[in-house]
Amino acid sequence: HPMGTVRRHTFVDCNADKVWSFVGAPERLHEWFPITECRVEGNKRWITLAAGIVFEEDIITLDQDLRRFQYKIVNNSLIKFHLGTVDVIPDGDNRCLMMYSTDMDPEVLALPIAGAASLGLEKVKQMFDGK
Repeated sequence: HPMGTVRRHTFVDCNADKVWSFVGAPERLHEWFPITECRVEGNKRWITLAAGIVFEEDIITLDQDLRRFQYKIVNNSLIKFHLGTVDVIPDGDNRCLMMYSTDMDPEVLALPIAGAASLGLEKVKQMFDGK
């Protein structure tokens, strides 16, 4: 049974800590990812898509040293397995690699997430390049 796995990345001309302080804040996802709303309580997050669909997520990893955020969509009858990962990796003082990856079963659902991730990464790049 194949797992869908996707990865998108971009280089941002900005300090890794500055980018991470934004993308590593779970409650700020709606500011860069194409969703309309998100709410965080403890290790839980709920995100709302433009169509009004709500996903419940468990926050798995929020590692300030690694600059890594991982979360899982849970309690969803369509999704058997999901793990999303956001990494911000320094590349010198004023440049970083931002990477978004998703593993998903069913495989077909990984593709729309990849599209959304591409839009999200592009938005972060526009916000932070040269800042």
